[in-house]
This record gives sequence, C-alpha cells and structure tokens, in this order.
Amino acid sequence: MKMSRDTLAREFLAHSLHSLSRHHLPRIARCLEMLSEKQIWWRGNSASNSVGNLVLHLEGNVRQWIVCGLGGALDHRERDKEFAERGPISRRKLLAKLKRTVAEACRTLERLPARELARTRLIQGFRVRGFRAIAHVTEHFAYHTGQIAYTAKLLRRRDLKFTRLPGKNPKKIFRGKLPTL
Repeated sequence: MKMSRDTLAREFLAHSLHSLSRHHLPRIARCLEMLSEKQIWWRGNSASNSVGNLVLHLEGNVRQWIVCGLGGALDHRERDKEFAERGPISRRKLLAKLKRTVAEACRTLERLPARELARTRLIQGFRVRGFRAIAHVTEHFAYHTGQIAYTAKLLRRRDLKFTRLPGKNPKKIFRGKLPTL
C-alpha cells in the first residue's frame, strides 16, 4: 500500500505529538513527583546537570525549536541560564512550565501544514527543514527523559515501572492532568 506524502507527514506529526505529550512528559512528571525538592536540584558532580536543569533545558529547547522555530513566536531563549540555575524552583513550577510549553508546541504542530515539513528554517544557528526540527526535538526530549529517569532511579533506589511489554496489563504511569491536544 502506497501512502501519500500528506498522510505520511500527518502520521509523523501524530507520532511526534504522542511522543512529547503522552509518552515522555508523563514520565518526567512521575519522576518529579517521586523526588524531593532537594533531589530535583542534586548534581552528581560539577560536570553533571540536575533534574531541575534538565527540565528547564527541555522547556527551552521545545520552545525554541517548535514554538518559535516552526510556529513563528519570538525566540528569547538564554540557554546557558538553563544549566546555571541552582534552584530551588519548585517541582510544581518546573512541571507547569514544561507542560505549558509542550502543550503550546503540540498546538503548533497540530496547525502545521504538511508542506511546512519540507521548508528550511534557521533555528539556533542551524539550517534545518521542519521535519528535522521536529525529529531533533523528539529525540532530544527522549534523551533527557532517560537521564531524568536514571537519576530518579539512582536517588530513589527503585524501578520506575515505565516499561510495558505487549500482552502485559498496562499500568497508568501518570496521575496528573495532561495537556489538551
């Protein structure tokens, strides 16, 4: 069966929306819920980032690449500040900021015409097509979600139970309200 470019583009956008808002964001939220405020800002060493820094960094990246880069909003990102922050910024504020930005990015992607995936833009100094910008964000979000999950496992010394294999009884991993898509 041959798929049209538009159908393929829509499928890619739908997968990206799911990846950000329904897969990785709930995992980050779950990790933030299980960590103390002190643990959120803990750094393993001076070359490492805290969970708080990673959340700020993801919020900045999603905003810059999707909301601004693809959606046309003004870009005011100060990337170095995301890593320089030592907190404490509360879990509630960190999560609310990330949820707002992911929801805004999802709205941007929902409105994005399929033809915009082929258009080249300049984002963070890189010349990229829309497709590549979205792929970058979802990959980047997944990478740092893994770091956050690893840190939560390390500090809480328990399995997060995120893996659900086919045929197993799925368990709900997130109890909070997800952004509306």
